[in-house]
Amino acid sequence: MRIARWTVAAATAALFAAAPATALAAPAEGASAVAPTITATTVAWDAAYGTEASASGTRWAEQKPSGFGADLVLTGTLTTTGTGCYAVWTQFTNDFSAGPTKKQAEVCGAGTVAVNARQSYSLTTTGSIAICKAGTTYPSDCGEWKSITHWPIGG
Repeated sequence: MRIARWTVAAATAALFAAAPATALAAPAEGASAVAPTITATTVAWDAAYGTEASASGTRWAEQKPSGFGADLVLTGTLTTTGTGCYAVWTQFTNDFSAGPTKKQAEVCGAGTVAVNARQSYSLTTTGSIAICKAGTTYPSDCGEWKSITHWPIGG
């Protein structure tokens, strides 16, 4: 068990050591001031469903206050121009085990809504994001699924 904990701690440390331009960041306004977190430079993400819906924003890895493990944080907006309903969905795989899809935001009719998501993250986590027609409990009619866990090399 000690080896497993050490391996997770070493992998998390390697993730943040390799992250571009890491800096110590103060908690966001209104957030608990328990401990500062280490955040990496933000990376843009985007997704689309034809010309009817689009979403975009930024993502980053944020070390948990305990110092063990990290979260992948996504923020952005989902915008639609038509009359249908559309939703942003994510799916994450950890250690080759696919997790469930999760609806992160939904909008019906022309408009814009916020997209905010947080997912536990490690070196063996991969994740994807897509916009799908809403109204179902499982995303079946979707735009292209795009990676949200690739990181630029050299910033």
